[in-house]
Amino acid sequence: MAGGQERVLRRRIRTVQATKKITKAMELIAASQIVRAQNRIIANRRYRAGMARIIVETAKADPTAARKLLGTPLAPKAVAIVAIVGDRGLSGAYNTTVFRTTERLAQEYGKNGAEVRLFTVGKKAPAYFRFRGMPVERSWAGFVDKPTFSDARQVAAAVTAPFLAGDVEQVMLVSTRYLSAGSQAVRTNQLLPLPESVDVVPASASAHPAAEEPVGLKGYTEFEPDPEKLLTELAPRAVESEVFSALLEGAAAFFTAQQRAMAAATDNADELIRTLSRIMNRARQDSITTEIMEIVSGAEALRGPKGA
Repeated sequence: MAGGQERVLRRRIRTVQATKKITKAMELIAASQIVRAQNRIIANRRYRAGMARIIVETAKADPTAARKLLGTPLAPKAVAIVAIVGDRGLSGAYNTTVFRTTERLAQEYGKNGAEVRLFTVGKKAPAYFRFRGMPVERSWAGFVDKPTFSDARQVAAAVTAPFLAGDVEQVMLVSTRYLSAGSQAVRTNQLLPLPESVDVVPASASAHPAAEEPVGLKGYTEFEPDPEKLLTELAPRAVESEVFSALLEGAAAFFTAQQRAMAAATDNADELIRTLSRIMNRARQDSITTEIMEIVSGAEALRGPKGA
């Protein structure tokens, strides 16, 4: 019995050791990807801040035209929600927090009588929302780990078209923002109409990649074409910029969450190996003790008749 238990424990230890190698490798890979993702966020800061400055300045030049594309609807009747998650799991609560935030947001709009149209980015999203009874109008996958601007352009075009056509009054974005190596948070941002932003901290002074905001230009500016047409052309570009920034920050947050989850899994594997080794050693010791007792008892039994 003890020998069979020892074999089972030895097999379990080998299995846990193999799993530990996988989690350790995934932890190292995620750690190497974090730095690359951070560099991409930093490189995108100037474009994002520049685009925001142009939007602010153009809106100031023609406030009447800006009202069509800027502001916040009070009671929208149709809303599009874009949820950005990962293509893979094994990343702690990274995907789950976005799912729950998106679900709560959709329920809030639904209670107010608004029609909700759901768009998702990431392989894990469609199955979750369909299981919850929330139809997904369109989904994208396969580029969340290393997004490109062309990927962001596809997503932005799909959500901008119904807004410009008047089918949707508001477009919301739910994604995980990368604040620092130890802090990531799920944020809900309005993509369309473009949120009004004026005179805040420039991108060069930001402490975190996600903290930059537009600054209005100073002095006199001439526009060609006129501000109304320029705003119509800039709105899709601004949405592309925001979606691309969300994808970059989401990738960095995903790798950070995965590194943390795999590090915890590796530590748990070490603890489980120690526990199983302790149990196996105890079982082996019990087996040896039992064998010694059997030998001693047999020797005593053989010695008994001779002494008599």
